[in-house]
Amino acid sequence: MNAEPVNSLLVKLCDGDLEAAKQVFLAYEPYLRKVVRRHLPPRLRCKFDSVDVVQSIWADVLRGFRDAGWRFADAAHLQAFLVKATRNRFIDGYRRNHVALEHEQPLAVMDPESLPPSAQPRPSEVLVADDLWEQMLALCPPAHHEVLRLKRQGLRLTEIAAKTGLHEGSIRRILRTLARQLALKKDLFTTDSDV
Repeated sequence: MNAEPVNSLLVKLCDGDLEAAKQVFLAYEPYLRKVVRRHLPPRLRCKFDSVDVVQSIWADVLRGFRDAGWRFADAAHLQAFLVKATRNRFIDGYRRNHVALEHEQPLAVMDPESLPPSAQPRPSEVLVADDLWEQMLALCPPAHHEVLRLKRQGLRLTEIAAKTGLHEGSIRRILRTLARQLALKKDLFTTDSDV
């Protein structure tokens, strides 16, 4: 990193020139990222990245120049400040995340039986739900399909009424009629299979 061009940019940066700020950032960014990566253990890389640390430092530096009137005598002073600030920000990130890292384990070393069950439905449950949905659409007249879609999305009766223009009582009647038809179909299927 050549200090002479940075020294000339530093004067412009102190005067609030944003283009100079961009060029100074581009000059120092690779070096500051190396500072972070040198201390960043591989297990911590999933928690934060060197780019995040450097960008947050640079946002603080720009705020300091603009609002607090920071000034640096030369490029060496600016570089020393940036390195110190980057190390401190890295240490803050490490402190926030190191406890979690100590308790985390790779999935490969864990017993699958000890893992909590997934909140997602099993594939068989998805198939059963899709089959039931197709049955409901087949039993219901096409004019009522929108009511079923909205109910499937989890909307309340008042919301369905507002979207469809139907009265809440009509929506309840449509859903009750469909439930009866499904129950009758299930009873018929059970009776036929018992014979």
